[in-house]
Amino acid sequence: MNTTRSAGARVVPPQRVVLAAVEESAKAARDFTSDYIHFHLPDIGDEPLADVMLVASELVTNSIRYGSEPGDSLRVVLAHGPDNVTIEVHDTRRRRPHLKPESVERQRGRGLFIVDALATWGVRDRPFGKIVWAVVKW
Repeated sequence: MNTTRSAGARVVPPQRVVLAAVEESAKAARDFTSDYIHFHLPDIGDEPLADVMLVASELVTNSIRYGSEPGDSLRVVLAHGPDNVTIEVHDTRRRRPHLKPESVERQRGRGLFIVDALATWGVRDRPFGKIVWAVVKW
């Protein structure tokens, strides 16, 4: 990750990071999000922080599982306001995420229900793929 230093100042975390589309990148995305939030919103509180971290993790996990092919990368972009954080995950596939019917047999497919419960979210096309975004407010 790129960081910016000023003499005697704290390290400013970047607003974006590119990650390999592999399962381990979900943890890297959580760490990236945590660093960003702790720097820019140090008084966020435990519950909103947990919500932002969970939404970021779910979006990245969905991108890895359904929005990429082996060897692809994805980009995570963060922005914030005084009472919200926006998370964008850019990937290489145009296939749009959707809420799947509930199932007691299926072990996967609950991530967007979590995102939907904690955030406003949507999808935008980009030249070679899509951007899934979510805004967590508190």
